[in-house]
Amino acid sequence: MSNQEQSPEIVECPPSSHGEVTLAPRLVKLTPRSNISIRRTLPHRDIRMIGAWCFLDHYGPTNQANAMSVAAHPHTGLQTVSWLFSGEIEHRDSLGSIQVINPGELNLMTSGVGIAHSELSLNEEVDLHGVQLWIVLPDSDRDMSPIFAHHNDLPVFEFGPAIVRLMIGELLDHKSSAKVYSKLVGAEIGFRHKGTLQLPLNKEFEYGILIDSGEVTLNGVIVPPGSLHYLPQGKKVLGVASLGASRMMLLGGEPFKEEIVMWWNFIGRTHDEIVAMREEWQNQSTKFPAFADRLGGRIPAPAMPNVRLAPRTNRQINW
Repeated sequence: MSNQEQSPEIVECPPSSHGEVTLAPRLVKLTPRSNISIRRTLPHRDIRMIGAWCFLDHYGPTNQANAMSVAAHPHTGLQTVSWLFSGEIEHRDSLGSIQVINPGELNLMTSGVGIAHSELSLNEEVDLHGVQLWIVLPDSDRDMSPIFAHHNDLPVFEFGPAIVRLMIGELLDHKSSAKVYSKLVGAEIGFRHKGTLQLPLNKEFEYGILIDSGEVTLNGVIVPPGSLHYLPQGKKVLGVASLGASRMMLLGGEPFKEEIVMWWNFIGRTHDEIVAMREEWQNQSTKFPAFADRLGGRIPAPAMPNVRLAPRTNRQINW
């Protein structure tokens, strides 16, 4: 998914307390064509990243025609993670990949040095509802050749009153086959009815729990749907209480220690790298080969800001 903001602002963020905190989303447009607002909780003014998870959009449910109509756009230095609760999306990219994703399946696109893709929702009789995430690639892997992978055989298992669908990493003695380049975990946790559980955590990870639906309490804190609850390193257990049916996304990872420059759909390490990436996209470099899709066209990059983009820590962001 593209960041559709045509004037990505530069935000100097206040220092984070790095304590347990609930992050409220901000509303942005999913696409200019659909005019649907989505809820973005990463990057956030208080917490920039959770492990190498650096971007989280939460959208739907919506039955609007062509709810997702995102024409060709570029990515560099990251992996995109597409996950649906309902609906269908067709992915096409500059590698020649064509893949429809359904609920419970994972589309994992590793941009490496550069890739372009488009996304189009298909089944208008079913609400479109899901999340789109980005993972920063570490410096050692960010210039790799692009790869696209589709996973439809991910671990699904019961844990107390919940059903767990494991996208990324390891959890409760289960392991996803999806390849990532940092120590991470990502899972959907769904309660079918009222209940509680104590979820063991990796104390070396920091975590974020996005509440999609239902009335949920996390470690004694009521977290509204659409919000992301942050847990710092050192936590060994997450206490979850659900008053009825609910759904949430668990994201975690070792804190990402590299400084990065994240602007529009590019992740680099310096201002000049971002300028070069933008120029390559605008000039239709061979790094981003053209491909056919039902949407046609390509999304132009926004103008660069009138200041130099500086590498940021987890307390600051170019956005």
